[in-house]
Amino acid sequence: MADVMGDTELRAVPTSGLRIRVATLADAARCHEIYVPYVRDTAVTFEYVPPTFDAFRARMAKTLERYPYLVAEKTDTGAREGSARIVGYMYVSPFKERPAYDWAVETSIYVDRACRRGGVGRALHAAMERCLTAQGILNMEACIATTEVEDEHLTNDSWRFHERMGYRLVGEFRQCGYKYHRWYNMIWMEKHIAPHGEDQPPVIPFPEVRGRLGIA
Repeated sequence: MADVMGDTELRAVPTSGLRIRVATLADAARCHEIYVPYVRDTAVTFEYVPPTFDAFRARMAKTLERYPYLVAEKTDTGAREGSARIVGYMYVSPFKERPAYDWAVETSIYVDRACRRGGVGRALHAAMERCLTAQGILNMEACIATTEVEDEHLTNDSWRFHERMGYRLVGEFRQCGYKYHRWYNMIWMEKHIAPHGEDQPPVIPFPEVRGRLGIA
């Protein structure tokens, strides 16, 4: 289990100056700021129009009712206290709404595009796995945009990242996403993080397990 350095903090995979903690709605503006360029400039998400801040904040609030929503903060060496800046975030949502799917979640992870390849995604994912395991969730499912020819709007970095995190490819849909006058593919990847039993206990809402993780 991770050491706890603050009221809402999770100790991340060691990365210099990086801290993982549970998000609050006060973080919505910065998370929204990170997300908007992915909608506007990439095919990583198939949204065409960035959500408004209010819509984004409402999505975040709904997630926090039941699931973890984590942020990664980076503090530069020598920076003054309190100057940490959010450089990425990760959350999960229901894989499907029907109750038999309760033990599976769909994952979403976004890192400031200026901070990629610095261990932020790996640290967020490690902390998220810990949170989900405490809830009794078994499957992490990732829906990932892919391309046969990488371009200025989409690479296959997300696919490669999830492979490194231990996911396996379970399905592919070809030319199902149209953005920037181009067709993109979509894959599903999956990671099992706990054993599956015949008498599976119900999933516990995240607010009820935060205390077990040392998070108030």
